[in-house]
This record gives sequence, C-alpha cells and structure tokens, in this order.
Amino acid sequence: MKSHAKAVVIGGGVVGCSVLYHLARAGWTDVMLIERSELTSGSSWHAAGGFHTLNGDPNVAKLQAYTVQLYKELEELSGQSCSLHLTGGVMLADTPERMDFLRLAHAKGRYLGMDTELITPSEAKAMFPLMDEKHFVGAMWDPVEGHLDPSGTTHAYAKAAKKLGAEIVLRNRVLELTQEADGTWNVVTEQGTVKAEHVVNCGGLWAREVGRMVGVELPLLAMEHMYLLTESMPEVEEFNQATGREMVGVLDFKGEIYTRQERNGILLGTYEKACKPWSPVNTPWDFGHELLQPDLDRIAPSLEVGFRHFPGIANAGIKQVINGPFTFAPDGNPLVGPVQGLTNFWCACAVMAGFSQGGGVGLALSNWMVNGDPGFDVWGMDVARFGEWASLRYTNAKVRENYSRRFSIRFPNEELPAARPAQTTPLYDTMIANNAVMGDSWGLETPLWFAPKGTEPKDVVSFRRSNDFAHVGNEVRAVRERVGVTEIANFAKYEVSGSGSEDFLNRLMTNRMPKKGRITLTPMLNEFGKLIGDFTIANMGANMGARAGEDRFMIWGSSAAAKYHMRWFEKHLPKDGSVRIHRFDQTLVGLSIAGPQSQTLLQKLVDVDVSSRAFRFMDFREMAVGGAPCMVNRITYTGDLGYEIWMQPAYQRLVYAAIKEAGEEFGLVDFGMRALLCMRLEKNFPTWFRELRPIYGPFEGAMDRFIKLEKNDFIGREAAAQEQAEGPKLRRVSFVVEAEDADVMGDEPIWAKVSTDYGTVEKPHGYGAPRFDATGKEVRGSAAAEGASAVRGIIDGAWRVVGWVTSGGYAHHVDKSMAQGYVPAALAENESRDLFEIEILGKRCPARINVEPLFDPTGEKMRS
Repeated sequence: MKSHAKAVVIGGGVVGCSVLYHLARAGWTDVMLIERSELTSGSSWHAAGGFHTLNGDPNVAKLQAYTVQLYKELEELSGQSCSLHLTGGVMLADTPERMDFLRLAHAKGRYLGMDTELITPSEAKAMFPLMDEKHFVGAMWDPVEGHLDPSGTTHAYAKAAKKLGAEIVLRNRVLELTQEADGTWNVVTEQGTVKAEHVVNCGGLWAREVGRMVGVELPLLAMEHMYLLTESMPEVEEFNQATGREMVGVLDFKGEIYTRQERNGILLGTYEKACKPWSPVNTPWDFGHELLQPDLDRIAPSLEVGFRHFPGIANAGIKQVINGPFTFAPDGNPLVGPVQGLTNFWCACAVMAGFSQGGGVGLALSNWMVNGDPGFDVWGMDVARFGEWASLRYTNAKVRENYSRRFSIRFPNEELPAARPAQTTPLYDTMIANNAVMGDSWGLETPLWFAPKGTEPKDVVSFRRSNDFAHVGNEVRAVRERVGVTEIANFAKYEVSGSGSEDFLNRLMTNRMPKKGRITLTPMLNEFGKLIGDFTIANMGANMGARAGEDRFMIWGSSAAAKYHMRWFEKHLPKDGSVRIHRFDQTLVGLSIAGPQSQTLLQKLVDVDVSSRAFRFMDFREMAVGGAPCMVNRITYTGDLGYEIWMQPAYQRLVYAAIKEAGEEFGLVDFGMRALLCMRLEKNFPTWFRELRPIYGPFEGAMDRFIKLEKNDFIGREAAAQEQAEGPKLRRVSFVVEAEDADVMGDEPIWAKVSTDYGTVEKPHGYGAPRFDATGKEVRGSAAAEGASAVRGIIDGAWRVVGWVTSGGYAHHVDKSMAQGYVPAALAENESRDLFEIEILGKRCPARINVEPLFDPTGEKMRS
C-alpha cells in the first residue's frame, strides 16, 4: 500500500468504485480506494439491481440517464460483464390521482428527452400478463429501465479504475482520520497511514461512522429492505418463448411493490408501511456478507395487495427471501459534495439507488473535485441541503417516513409530519392559535396560510386547486388593498464584518455594495458564470467603538442554501483575518408588513420619521419598533410598499403584538408563505432554486440590472461578460396561463408553435435529452449552438417542446394563473397569442408571455 495519494476513497461498494473510476478517468491516477473487507461487502452485493432514468428531480434524472448509458462503455473498458437487461418498465396507476401523477411524470419526460408513453391497463397486461388489469386505470411505459448484476457492475467499475492507474486496497479498515495544519489528511488504517490531499466518504452502511471520525453527524439511516424470488413459473417461460423477450419491470403504487423477471421466475420487492430501521445508532464493523432475518408478516399487507393485482404470482412458490440493509437520507436522495466547515472532505453516500445513480454521482463528484464544480445541477443531492437540525433522531424519523412513502404520491401542497416541529420561533403557538396551517421550511415551522375561525386548519392535498385557494386569495387581496403581516424568520441571515468586508463582498457579488444605510440586491456567480446565490445586502456601518474601517454588512438569502452558501463564503475568506462572517439562523427572526397602509402602520410603532422622504425605498435603519430594538429594511418580496423588521427572538412576541394592535384600525391581516409566493408572481420576481439555479447564467435568469460588469473583477465576471456579448441561449420569462382547475407546479413542458427549421431546443444546462462522450462531457446539439440565429419564423410552424416551467401558481390580485420558466432567448419577448402552450396534468393550456409585471409595472407603489 502506498503511503501517499492525491485522494483516498473510503468504501468499496458501487458508489466508491464509481468515484474511483471517474477520478482516474478525469486524470487523477494517483488515487486509492480502501475497503474494510471485499468489494460489495455492504449493500451492493444483495441489491435487486434495478435501474431507471425517471426521477422527481429532473437534474437527478439526467445523472441517472448518464449512469445507464455508461454501462456498455464500462463493459468494453473493463472486460467485465454487467449482465445488462434493458427490459423497459411500466408504472401502474390504480386511481385518478395516481394517473395524474403519471401524466406529470410523462410531461417531465418530454423535455428530458425520454420516450415515455401513457398506456391503457390492457396494453400493460400485454407486456406483463401476470397482472389483473381490472385493478388499474392507466399506466406509463418507460423503455429505459431494466436490471443488471450488482457484483459484476461494481467489479467493472473497479477493473476500469485499475486499468487507468488507480489502486484498490482490500481487507483494510480505516481506523481514524486526522488533518494536518496544511490541510493534508492522515488516513489511519489497519495496514498503516496514507497521507492524502482529499478524502471521499463512500462508506455506505458505515458512512455515519466515517463522518464521525471528522466530527460530522451525517443524516442517513439504514433500513431493512425485503424482496422475494419465486420458483420457476410456466407463465414466465411461455411469455419468453412466445415473444422472444423478458417480462418488463412493473411498479405498483397501490401495493408499494416492484417486480421484474429473475431467471424463469419473478423478483418482487416492497417498500412496506411497517418499515424497520437497522442499527439506528451505530453500524457494527464486523457486519459483512450477511443477510437479515426475513419477516414476511411485516410485508404481508403489501403482498396481499400484490397477489390480488398479480394473481399470476400468487400461486408461485417462494424460493428465497432477501432481507438486507440499505442507507437512506431523510428525503431519499444521496448526500454528495464537500462538507461545509472541512477542507477537502467529500461525501458520496446514502445512494440507495446505486445502480441508477452511482455513475452520475461518480461523474459529478469527480468533476467537483478536479474542476471545482460538479458540472451539473446537483442541489437535490448536495450534502449541504441539510442543516444542524437534521440530528440523529430527526433523521431516523424522517427516513422511516420517506421509506414508507417511497411509492406514495407527494402532492404539491402536502406537508409531511415526521420529526416536526424541529425548529420553532417564539410565535409558533400564536400562529397555531391564529389557525395557521404550518409548513416545513428548512426545518423551521412557517405559516403557509390561515384558515378562518371555525374552519379546520388543514390542507386537502391535491394536484388541483384545493381548500386553501379562496383563503390565500383573501390574504392577497387584503395585503394589496390594506396591509398584512407575515413571519419571515425562514430567511438565511448573515453578518459580514471587518476591514476587508466590502472588498470581500465586491469580489463575491455581481452588484455594487450599498452605501451606509442603504440596501442592494445582488446575485452571486461561480467561476463559470452560473447563478449560485441571490441576496439582499444592507450596509450597517461600523459599530460604536469599532476600529476605523471595521465595516458591517447584513446579508439575507435562501434558508435552504445556508450551508451551501457558507461553504462558498468560507472557501473565499481572506487568510489575513480581515473578514469575519456569522450565520444567525434562528438567533435572528423577522416580521414583514406590506400593503398601501404599511407606512402609516409603521409610523405608529416607531419614534422616528419613516415618511418616504426620510426612509426611502431600499433604505436600512436600526430603530425601536413597538419598543423593541430592531433592524428595518424598506423592501418586501410582495413587490408592494412594505418593510422587513428583524429582531432577536426575545422581542418577536412584543413586536408582533404591537403590529397587531396598531394595525387593527387598518384591517390588518395575517398572511402566509403561499400568499407571498402568489404576489411575487405578479411582479415577475424569481425564487432561488427554482428560477435561479447553478445551471443558469445571470442573463439567462433575466438578472441583467444587477450585473455590474464594470465595477471590479468579481468571481464569474469573465464568463458573465461572454454570456452578455454572445447573448444568452435561454431566457427566464413570465407567462399568463389559461388554466382551468389546476395551476402549474413546476417542471411542466412549454410548447411553442414554431417553424420546422427552428428545431427542438437541446437544453444546454441540464434539462435536455442527455448525451455524453467518452469522457462524460455532455454532447450538445447544433440547435443550442446556433441559438437565436436558428429562428427562421413563427408562421406555419409545428408544436414543439421548447422550454420548461420552473414555478407558478395563481396570482389572486390580478386574477390570473401564472408561470415562470425558460424558453429560447429568441422567443422570450414574443407576447403573441397562440404561440405557447403549457402542459398541465396532460392538457395543453394556452399561455402568453408577459414581459412587464402585471402588478405595478413601474414600481411606483413600493417606492411611494
């Protein structure tokens, strides 16, 4: 075993071997994988081996498509068979709601380049004759599904990595991880110590233990998972002989089961409601190629449904029951990327769908380590998406919930109850008493909407407009006509201070920093000119008694990205200690008042002049509100006249009570997050991680006015300047949609009637039909390269999918259904009728771009 390596990968499952292979392929041949036992000694060896492309997150789906495409290349390079069976698969819907879910999935497939098809139960039965079609109302066919040999595939990655120069050391447990002052890691093992620049935790079942070696409690838990194998079945053999092919894989939502052919029988697995964690606190190091005791009683309810739905399986003999542990994160997605607060410590764990996602995880992580960026939008997998509130007990509760719901529909207005409340503000009990329906915002309880007295504060979950519709509308109208108050504690809050703070922020941000007492709005870019942040920044001036030049800035951003952004801030902090950054979390909370009466209301609460002349739009002041020390921004996300009021938690109840009392004469209402998001649609305001993501440039995101290319050499400036000079290929736009009883939710395809020589846009930033060359680099089509010049005309065109929806809903003040999304830049200012349609639950609804905001297009109200 070598004593030095550029990177050490810990764990020899399919994910660890994939990471090793991709690092070696990217040119890091001085890399080593260390495995405590043999390859596949954790979960990989007993996995069912299924793979598919479809995923609820289109960006994860893209990496799954890469994984499936990689296997044939891997076989050729390694000489090791993966035993691929590309059978295709069918998802079965037993209710109209589940059929709506399949329509949504099919629509996503349109812009992902997937060739899915909605089919009838009888068509599904022709592919899988063991089913009884009377139990189902429809289905969806996906040709890119199948299964493989887990052990063979893992060894194919390993052999390919070794051919490229990587080293694999087996039967050698990692005992300890320590770090030198220069950042070098000491990987202490049973066979000696390896010094490495980078360490990658691919520990699988032992990933928690590896994380604990560096003081990190990773949010993952192993669950027992069972599947059974039947004896040979004559029906299967007859089908194979008659058709010359295998039976397709089938997913049955009602039964919470999946099936596929295994030799001449059937493999049937279940995600049962009565799920069971395995080793919830510590994973034993001596666990290896063992299986757990089967418990058919626990999965009996699912089997009963399965045997009714698939009577052809009910009479088959059971040859074997496999029960083995798999790891899950609280939301079911992997944990990938650098760990905030540590240097060169990386994660690639909780990858429960290793044979669908392992290749994509390896590619993204190797890109990240070698090039400084994953090359894809991997937010859905980023380890930074969980905060400190994701404790061991939180994780255990949330993983059990996620596992038991793996085949359940998640409705867009559905809030899941496990591990809640995790975090609350001082107003939590007050909001509950006010009949608030609460939601989970990065672990914090946040009011979504308020039910009238005598009405149960509960969402009726649906893909269509639901019981909150009228009440959210009332909140919106009250704010627009009078004044409303809402809690805004669910922002990320930071203070940046020190003599180098302004230079630091100017280097990170695209906009100029504000003068003392003023506010600026600014995006933040990575080195490749892509959007990685969107912030409100206030110049607080210096503290009394501070040294000369000790500036202070307050920053507000997305709470979900708090650790993501802290990781970036810490990476770029100057080494001389001239900049300090503090993340507040819930040690700073807030309230916002908005509406035409908000200024008059605020004046009743303070002892200073807050008239428009004394306290202008985009001003920042420290003042007492209702007698409590506060910071006040004259800005709101509603796009109306309004204020954000920030205070320590000890003062929040006092400030809220003062606002409620003073606002009574103005008809003040409480409003929630859903009303706020409705109002931002009327202003064409984007949201972080929907409209603004690391796959878009700032000019694609229509953030032009916040990009000051001339101010200084900020990070991403060169790439942004190139984007501006060449013109963005895509553009964020706002639509008015002629919807019926359902509004867009996000990820719907946008159709346009365009000339035939325009071509279908190959989305260059993550949503197109993915094609990759031998190095893993995406191959992009000529339509994307030609950009605007590809447009010849709009007349006599054909309907084509040209873009995708990022978010939307109903804008109650303007009384219209609205959406935001991305389309080719050449179409972005075309407000023609009959040009666009947006597909909602299988129906294409006419849509029209509105370039100017529908509410207060000149911004007079928020500036008055």
